[in-house]
Amino acid sequence: MNQSVKTVVEECTRASDEERVAFPQVVMKLMDAGVERYHADLVRSEKTYYMPDDASHAVPNASVGSVPAKDFSSTGVEAAVRAIQAGRIRYKEFCERIAMAGCVGYHVSLAGRRAVYYGRTGDSYVEPFPAAPAP
Repeated sequence: MNQSVKTVVEECTRASDEERVAFPQVVMKLMDAGVERYHADLVRSEKTYYMPDDASHAVPNASVGSVPAKDFSSTGVEAAVRAIQAGRIRYKEFCERIAMAGCVGYHVSLAGRRAVYYGRTGDSYVEPFPAAPAP
């Protein structure tokens, strides 16, 4: 992964942690940089970004305030997704809520336009999202 893409993914991570950008803006910036997908690990507090050639770059991010629950609740994750989409909560609270719902991480496929939230036992919730809007 070249340095300009590393700079983009590092800035997207910081901007998300600082709640300066919303998910649609992150998606657009990452797609513009050529990123194919990323993985957010809520336990390790890091995101790993991948290019189509499988080059990757791991970036530390802010830790979630709570330990993920043992049991996974897809309805709890979905409720958090709906709340952030509606603008009722911001990113930090979103991460806390999905952790309380048993989510330990999530994969975002920019190419597949979906996020897959998963728990300790592999239970998951899939949330499709529309293509990033044109600038």
